[in-house]
Amino acid sequence: MIEYKNPYVIAEAGCNHMGSMDVAHELIVTAAMFCKADAIKFQKRCPKELLTKEQYDAPHPVPYNSYGDTYGAHREFLEFDLDQHKQLKKWCEESGITYSTSVWDMTSAKEIVSISPEFIKIPSACNTNFDMLGYICENYDKEIQLSFGMTTREEEEQIVKFFEERGRAKDLVLFNCTSGYPVPFKDVCLLEITRMREAYEDRVKAIGFSGHHLGIAIDVAAYTLGASVFERHYTLDRTFKGTDHAASLEPDGIRRLKRNLETTREALTYKSEEVLPIEKVQRDKLKYRKR
Repeated sequence: MIEYKNPYVIAEAGCNHMGSMDVAHELIVTAAMFCKADAIKFQKRCPKELLTKEQYDAPHPVPYNSYGDTYGAHREFLEFDLDQHKQLKKWCEESGITYSTSVWDMTSAKEIVSISPEFIKIPSACNTNFDMLGYICENYDKEIQLSFGMTTREEEEQIVKFFEERGRAKDLVLFNCTSGYPVPFKDVCLLEITRMREAYEDRVKAIGFSGHHLGIAIDVAAYTLGASVFERHYTLDRTFKGTDHAASLEPDGIRRLKRNLETTREALTYKSEEVLPIEKVQRDKLKYRKR
């Protein structure tokens, strides 16, 4: 069971492995050894279940980023099968980092539930797929993470009540999220964290922040507002071919994000005494005294 006493950083690899297990392995080892991230997260989709035939057979909207002749072929190219996900999980265990996956459809949910990761993520696009949510609630007894991107307040309440009715709300981590790639700072809307805490903090396990912005400065602000779990898209090289790379952090970005959140946690205290020991020598030397 994951506890969030310290800021928890998830490197969202998604499909930034570009369909290569070798790249996925490098993403895992780098996230664990260099970045010191707490978890790495991939994605699992069944394109033929998610897409209509017209969508599947249509060209990719940005042909340069496509790995196939059609959008469906592109999505299939980027998918790992269940055995490959088992191998990803094994590599994570060997590297000392938590493995997880976002699930986008019922088939994918059933497959990932079967290998019992430490947590499963519900992306914003699927957070009202109540058939899938119900299956996960009934068949998976660990943590469930869920993003509130492109979600109305009415839908938010409906989602939380759904988990409460099934006795699973205290296993639920909700993420503040704006669904865009990348998101300009004016649309990040960090104060939504405050609103979500007021509405849901006592009802769920934790409140997190899933950022699609550039840089790492505002993640610290999200932490000071009360977010405890941080998810950022992660790639080995932002110039790689694909939609998500440009909105991702490279390894040094994830490393600095983890470092900055940890140092902020250390600094967020009151003084233990009116004049700290580190100040006393300076007080003796510098403090004004009337002559």
